Amino acid sequence: MSDKMKTQKTEAPVGRFSGLARELFTGNALIPVLAVLASFLVGGILIALSNENVQATAGYFFARPGDMLSAIWQSVFGAYDALFRGSIYNYHADNFGDGILSLTQTLAYSTPITIAGLGLAVAFRSGLFNIGGTGQIIVGAVGSTIIALYVPIWPGPLHFLVAVLAGILGGALFGGFVGFLKATTGANEVIVTIMFNYIAVYLLHYSLTSWLKAPLASNPQSSPIPQDALYPSLAGPDYPLHLGFIVMLLAVAAVWWLMNRSSVGFHFRALGHNPSASKVAGVNIGRTYFLVMAVSGALAGLAGTSQILGTEKYLGTGVAATYGFDAITVALLGRSNPVGVLAAGILFGGLRAGAVTMQANQNVPIDIVYVVQSMIVLFIAAPPLVRSIFFMPKSKEARA
Repeated sequence: MSDKMKTQKTEAPVGRFSGLARELFTGNALIPVLAVLASFLVGGILIALSNENVQATAGYFFARPGDMLSAIWQSVFGAYDALFRGSIYNYHADNFGDGILSLTQTLAYSTPITIAGLGLAVAFRSGLFNIGGTGQIIVGAVGSTIIALYVPIWPGPLHFLVAVLAGILGGALFGGFVGFLKATTGANEVIVTIMFNYIAVYLLHYSLTSWLKAPLASNPQSSPIPQDALYPSLAGPDYPLHLGFIVMLLAVAAVWWLMNRSSVGFHFRALGHNPSASKVAGVNIGRTYFLVMAVSGALAGLAGTSQILGTEKYLGTGVAATYGFDAITVALLGRSNPVGVLAAGILFGGLRAGAVTMQANQNVPIDIVYVVQSMIVLFIAAPPLVRSIFFMPKSKEARA
């Protein structure tokens, strides 16, 4: 082998590696990570500003600056330490079983957020901005509740499966109707899905104060879901983790295959890149609009089933909580990539689980966590701001 060929073989991997490193540190791959880091930095500043000890020591800062700096460190470290113990592992617990409860709580919270985020990610990659996650979660939860409570004609596992399918179908129809309206009338899906959220919320409230209300309940809620219609527990009755977590992982794999390996997913992505070119290439635009929103709604409906059949175990007015809007952030933070959505969903599940410990142990206002989540959205929406904060080079698009 000649020296020239040896040199080429040696330099090729190095060139590929340097190109990968250059893409990582100048492209968009690092932006979501840095957006989260920047959000936590802002959160730390707010934690310090709201801390009573920091405020007290600020009065004599110039006389004893060390006191204030120590108070800032203790407040910020204590808050994020509590966040870790509430979301990952509580090393103050008496045994491993009690300590790992925090992680199971995080995974349980992340399940509906991630599944709903997957649904919105499908829409986003297809060029449609679905804001109706809340309504689709509610419809999915109501569909599962109706089957679980009022159609108990199937034995054991079949009852559970039909209840889950009812939730998926409800979300698919609720989302698919938006796609139908867009395909036939050109209606803006943002406005329609926002309005559908209100329809779902008020219909839920009406149902829980009339025909779905439990006979002896003082609050607007349904009767408890029968045991044979619930998601089985994965770790025992003392832990909140249920089979919905496994379903969520399967949904991540299914969405990845749909969007990257199937012809339907190719049509979805083509629609997101250029609807006019897709139409010329033979893609049925109207049918694709409907399918995109139906798949997106079906996943949000599946998230509703994980809530009603896994976590809540009864239908209440807060069944959707903030999951529908959190899912938007999760889809954006994950860059509409199923694996990225999974990571973002677990992050948000951890923030939700750890916020309670932060408030209980460190007197940190729970609103701080909501500020962190909001800042993530801000930084994701403004990559140049993130680049300037961390002194990153400009992207290729900016340089061009």
